[in-house]
Amino acid sequence: MAHSAAGTPQTDRHDRPLPADPRRWAALALICLAQFMLVLDVTVVNVALPDMAADLDLGRSTMTWVVTAYTLCFGGLMLLGGRLADALGARRTLLAGLVLFTAASLLTGLAQNATTLLGGRIGQGVGAALLSPAALSLVATTFHGTERNKALGVWAAIGGIGSAAGVLLGGALTDGPGWQWVFFINVPVGLLLLVALPALVPARTPQPARLDVPGALLVTAGTAALIYGLVEAGDDGWADTSTVLPLAGALVAYTAFVAVERAGRAPLMDLRMFTRRPVLAGAFLMLVATALLIAYFFLGSVYLQHIRGFSPLETGLVFLPVAVATGIGAHLGSRLVGRIGSRPTAAAGMAVAAAGTIPLTRLSETGNVYAGLLPGFVVAALGLGAVFVTATTTALAMVEHEEAGLASGVVNTFHEVGGSIGVAVVSTVAASGFERGSVGGFGDAFTVCAVAAGAGAVVALGLVPRGRPRMTGPHAH
Repeated sequence: MAHSAAGTPQTDRHDRPLPADPRRWAALALICLAQFMLVLDVTVVNVALPDMAADLDLGRSTMTWVVTAYTLCFGGLMLLGGRLADALGARRTLLAGLVLFTAASLLTGLAQNATTLLGGRIGQGVGAALLSPAALSLVATTFHGTERNKALGVWAAIGGIGSAAGVLLGGALTDGPGWQWVFFINVPVGLLLLVALPALVPARTPQPARLDVPGALLVTAGTAALIYGLVEAGDDGWADTSTVLPLAGALVAYTAFVAVERAGRAPLMDLRMFTRRPVLAGAFLMLVATALLIAYFFLGSVYLQHIRGFSPLETGLVFLPVAVATGIGAHLGSRLVGRIGSRPTAAAGMAVAAAGTIPLTRLSETGNVYAGLLPGFVVAALGLGAVFVTATTTALAMVEHEEAGLASGVVNTFHEVGGSIGVAVVSTVAASGFERGSVGGFGDAFTVCAVAAGAGAVVALGLVPRGRPRMTGPHAH
């Protein structure tokens, strides 16, 4: 079985080294552009939310769903997308996801009511769930040895930069042609990629695979119920039936998911993957880091526009240094992981994020945003950028070549689901800030974030394996 170890080029069945594809860097650029578009759509709506809410008459819970409907479908169906990429071929799955995502973006931009808006966001999420794991699988199988670490570093940086660039672009488009354009802009980019990608990405022979549709539906339904319960708690309290029932439903769905996965002949998620510390640690880091970063954008955007009267563009500009900090953090993280190992890098990244969040817990309705809010955000983003890249490299450190799609699917699932849960939790904690414009709710929400980051640092010290991750073959442990 051909596999690629850290220093060995991939070989074919006759043990001859396969020549590196000369188009691989151009292909990486396009694949990263597609991923950039998907990541952008997680945060681009945050800045546009107040305008969208005014135009389409959306309440706090609907505003929360505009963000989470996308990340929920993206995350919940990601593993099925990864399996489809293995079964149908990564290139074919990538292009199918791109078509769906582009069409759904058009629909969302044309929305005249909350139903169409949320329907379009769900369509975007399903398209993204097909596109993203196929894209990462292509990156992991096209590059080998040290080149692969470099390519994965670029990929991880795209995640951080895309999140924050989304906020700036969202502000510029909302202030300019209108919030609809945060969705319309995907259409020309999607069409360009549909034309260019087939020429640069070689088609590979797919592996025959079974698809576990019940598993995908159960994990998505469970997470939807969890988010619904978390959002309802903000309006009705934790003890109300409308909160307790969905949370209980989530537990039932997750339990059924575990049972289906254990009994299935071709489970969606090999639960034994979680007995491997690198995968478990990578999934945990990704969940916490994304929950925090997306929560910061969501809270920061509503605070700046709702309480401080900033325009969407001004809000986007405040987040620009945060974008740069996330990218720098990812770059530093990839260097540190190679030098000092995953564990200290992850723990330090989380600790830095906690330290940056502490000043945000004392936000007021007055005071200079650039002196009070911005430095905290930048420091936190720097730490989280390092955590993102550590999560990806750690999780992919000990998997077979054939499992690259599966392991990356697990990490990416936690990436999107983390974003959904983070937004749902802070939306509920800060409910008074949304409903009555009181600043206290935002301080409470940032306190929850600071505690979560601090706890993440402590868990990372115990959970993340020692040593430096290496891209190893199937027999390495």
